[in-house]
Amino acid sequence: MQTWEAITSRRNVRSFDDRPVPAADLDQILEAGRRSPSSQNWQPWDFILVTEAGQLRELAKAGPGAGHLAGAAAAIVVIGPARDNRFRRAQFDLGQAVMAITLAAADLGVGSCHAGVADLPLARELLGFPADRDWVLFVSLGYPAGRPLAPIRHPDRRPFEEVVHRGRW
Repeated sequence: MQTWEAITSRRNVRSFDDRPVPAADLDQILEAGRRSPSSQNWQPWDFILVTEAGQLRELAKAGPGAGHLAGAAAAIVVIGPARDNRFRRAQFDLGQAVMAITLAAADLGVGSCHAGVADLPLARELLGFPADRDWVLFVSLGYPAGRPLAPIRHPDRRPFEEVVHRGRW
């Protein structure tokens, strides 16, 4: 897939078929996150790849919008530094990593959906990440059930003319 095709095909997928995602594809998706842009090359992220079904079901309980993890083939958990870190901007770099991950997945025909974590103690218990890390984001991965990724011709988005301002508001 070309970049524009991946961008126009990517959508949040919350229902997955039961095919596993090949390890090489998961590694490529992880590599996209690792290579994502980072302010001052800080790279504040660590990634935990989860592929075990029982662990995915338990992780789905850690966020109010994370139920899609329970049926996913895999998930990448993006871990960042404490919210009160000295740079106070990890969320920007983590967001870039999540977007790179979801676009790389779309490029491979793999669906994805992101979610936040509400129950940090549960996530920490299930994943074992250090106490000095408290930014946690989930990205579920798998092949879309029923409808493969393809360019969306008429996305449900605000009109271009309403969103884009040139020179000033």
